[in-house]
Amino acid sequence: MKKTEKNKKDWSVTTMKKILCLLMTLLMIVSTAAFAENAENDADQLFSQWNADAPALKALIEYVEAVTDEASPDYIPPADRIATFDMDGTLMGELAPTYLEVMLLTERILADTSWQPDEEMLEFGRMTRDHAPDKSFPADYDYAFSIHQAKAFAGMTLTEYADFITRFLVREADGFEGMTYANIYYLPMAEVVEYLQENGFKCYVVSGSDRFIVRTFIEGILDIPYENIIGSDTALEAKNQGDTDGMEYVLTGDDVLVRTDRLIIKDLKMNKVLQIAQEIGKQPVLSFGNSSGDVSMNNYALLNNRYRSAAFQLIADDDVRDYGNPEKGQQLREQWEGMGYHVISMRDDWKTIYGEDVIKTGEFHWLEDYADDRIPAVPAPAAEEEAKPDVQYVLYLGTNDKDTNTPVFTEAEALDKLKDILIRHFGGYTIQEAHGGWIDDDKEYQEYTLVIYLSDTTIDKIHAVADEMIEVFHQSSVLIQENPTKTEFYSSANP
Repeated sequence: MKKTEKNKKDWSVTTMKKILCLLMTLLMIVSTAAFAENAENDADQLFSQWNADAPALKALIEYVEAVTDEASPDYIPPADRIATFDMDGTLMGELAPTYLEVMLLTERILADTSWQPDEEMLEFGRMTRDHAPDKSFPADYDYAFSIHQAKAFAGMTLTEYADFITRFLVREADGFEGMTYANIYYLPMAEVVEYLQENGFKCYVVSGSDRFIVRTFIEGILDIPYENIIGSDTALEAKNQGDTDGMEYVLTGDDVLVRTDRLIIKDLKMNKVLQIAQEIGKQPVLSFGNSSGDVSMNNYALLNNRYRSAAFQLIADDDVRDYGNPEKGQQLREQWEGMGYHVISMRDDWKTIYGEDVIKTGEFHWLEDYADDRIPAVPAPAAEEEAKPDVQYVLYLGTNDKDTNTPVFTEAEALDKLKDILIRHFGGYTIQEAHGGWIDDDKEYQEYTLVIYLSDTTIDKIHAVADEMIEVFHQSSVLIQENPTKTEFYSSANP
């Protein structure tokens, strides 16, 4: 009896151990499956704009997982995880109808009535206008463009230049509905930048476009600091510096930095490598481009690298959602793959390009917008109107978009932008913050409103600043009140 009971006990213990082992095994299987499913879900969420089976995406994820795993022979320390990105055609569209900086120069030459270009500049602007839609520029166009760009914006402060760019960015993108130029960036590539940053990579933009254009465009879109943006450079100087060499001139409190007409470097092709070496000081391990201007940068990451590295080239082969060329895209795919690059297909790899609400219209207004008969003549300088000392102008600026009734900026951003505009136009300001509301079609709207008080000025100057406010804040109008007033700067009856 005792023997039988012992056998039962031993059997029971053995059975329990087997059951526990089985349960542990099942739990491990379930946990592993859950972990794999969670990892897959995380990837789906992070790369929501990509097709999950995109070969380039799989290659990128596999690469990042290998080089960030401390147990992997491919491990790269965080300090050496450097990724470089071209901008035009890699991070943003370049086909609406041409590169952003080309559109900006055309706007400056052919439509900006505040500036008078000479005949040579006008000829270059018209040539640019005519060749931009199909990019049939002359062979030496890139360098000639940057020379003209430097001259066209010479004398502008950095703030004035950024404002000029911003006023253009808020326009509707030509050839599309539902998108401004400020939003003409590739959503899938924004996800790539975010993914790399989350995995300890320092991301740099290395562009052939002017450095300050890139800074202005990227701000608010990607979390890439100014110091990580490299581009073509025009020399700067202090506004009062004149011909004095920088080794001799001393900056004063009255100075601001202005652009000159001297091109320092066009950041294309091999120059990208030189700029990376000088400004970053380390060899990248990842490189992203889209054209022959990026080949040297890609090769700099791939060749003679002590770390495992990779390069990606984007091809514009989507002619449904964008203005790509599938046939040319296939030729480039073969070329880039033959050079050891991973190829990103806009057509095959991306769920969306700019967002589902953006529609390609197939219609461009570029040539008519900048046609010679549409270009306003620069008016001859008129006798300056005298300021009215006994008039105060009060301007009411709304900050909701005229089309959507949603805020264009946050309240803090709106206040900062308005202060900058007023400082440039008048050298000072008085602003009051207010909040208004109204009901339209049984729907209540709220609006942050800025009230500006200006004295000792002219109505022409008031209209000039109102024009800029309307464009920057996307308004239909600015309310202007002209109030008779009497002013006195009183100090004391007993000095």
